[in-house]
Amino acid sequence: MMATNVATGLEIEGEEHIRPVSWDEWIRLPVRDQDEAVRTVRGPIRVPTVIVAVNYAKVPKKRPKLCARTVRERDGNRCQYTGALLRPEEGSLDHVVPRSRGGPDSWENLVWAAKNVNQRKGNRLPHEAGLKLLSVPRAPKEVPVTALIRNVPGIDDWKLFLA
Repeated sequence: MMATNVATGLEIEGEEHIRPVSWDEWIRLPVRDQDEAVRTVRGPIRVPTVIVAVNYAKVPKKRPKLCARTVRERDGNRCQYTGALLRPEEGSLDHVVPRSRGGPDSWENLVWAAKNVNQRKGNRLPHEAGLKLLSVPRAPKEVPVTALIRNVPGIDDWKLFLA
């Protein structure tokens, strides 16, 4: 991408020194001890840790996929009936309107609940089981796909750009 001028590499030396570097300059940068490099006929070339697209139309937005993990994250790992903070294995998805009564698998009908509370509720509506939702479940807002990027490899330079 850098060689075809679609992207520019960033030379990063701490938060104070970040500068865009063209491909022609990049291939002449010295390879430091901490850098990964590729060997070429001309010698080693530093592998950039961060590149920036030169032109882009728009960052697309995306709503997280509906699954137990994303419902748990939306609800802050808290039981939506008791407010108790739960470890992942202590909770489960609860259909506010049970599936047996026509309740859909939707953001507005799924909440994170303590397993014992969910079991006690069974296939009843919350008020029938003596429970009250702490907040109305809603679909999360769409976020730019860049907000979903995680630094799984633990690259230090990425910490400057990811929340």
